[in-house]
Amino acid sequence: MSGNKNEDEISKLHPRNKHLGLYDFKSLTTVYPELSSFVKLNTFGNESISFFDPKAVKSLNSALLKLYYRIDNWDIPEGYLCPPIPGRADYIHNLADLINHNEISQITTQIKILDIGVGANCIYPIIGSHEYGWKFTGVEIDEVAYNSAQNIITANQILKDNVELRYQNNAELIFFDVIKKDDYFEASMCNPPFHSSAEEAMKGSLRKTKGIQKHKNIKEIKPILNFGGQAHELWCAGGEAAFIHNMIIESVDFARQVNWFTTLVSKETNLPKIYKLLEKVNAKKVQTINMSQGNKTSRIVAWTYN
Repeated sequence: MSGNKNEDEISKLHPRNKHLGLYDFKSLTTVYPELSSFVKLNTFGNESISFFDPKAVKSLNSALLKLYYRIDNWDIPEGYLCPPIPGRADYIHNLADLINHNEISQITTQIKILDIGVGANCIYPIIGSHEYGWKFTGVEIDEVAYNSAQNIITANQILKDNVELRYQNNAELIFFDVIKKDDYFEASMCNPPFHSSAEEAMKGSLRKTKGIQKHKNIKEIKPILNFGGQAHELWCAGGEAAFIHNMIIESVDFARQVNWFTTLVSKETNLPKIYKLLEKVNAKKVQTINMSQGNKTSRIVAWTYN
């Protein structure tokens, strides 16, 4: 096996994560030959790709999804987020631990998950339905992203009965207008917009680029959004803090329809205000699950009223 992840990065992934080992480029290029043109030897003498090249990252994702998740047809529009799959898989596996998947599955054969901001890539439903047989309802406010996710579902038979999409017409709302009267979800999940403006997003991209440069021992810095991203994916008024604040406020009205509300929190400095608000709305239980991949650290904050 060969790849671009070091031992420290590997050890931080969830033990059930299929991407614990180094990237197996021999197997990846076998199932997805298009990846071959992007694979080169890095400074450590290992096979890798340029993580500064959006086309290379997209090709790697297509190969990973085909090899490990039986997704034969996956594509995203140019400029949309191309997610790091090992990190996204970690959210799914930690969520399974949170909701005690094995205990629940003995009682009911179907666990339903609500994905707020399913994105053009449809990545969480792909991983969650394959790994645990969950059914997903994905919510999206961007028409292009919605259509892209729908195309992925339509093009892959294994997703057709497991993923439903709902369009959110009001960008100011999160759960309202998309959770129906008779819905019940074991959990909701979300990767909220991180930044508060386009300028802040670009500065964040420069920091990410420098972080990758340092982590991968790469000399040249290219100031680009290496994973892409549209406005609604990267920023919103008030940034991550405001988005999660609104999510918590709305969650009160759906306490009986969602068992666990969860969200990624990238900025550790946002945690005190989140905890204070959750106490104010009388959340019965609050859990924080730390995650780390490479030079990036984040966490899942989860709360329930039950």
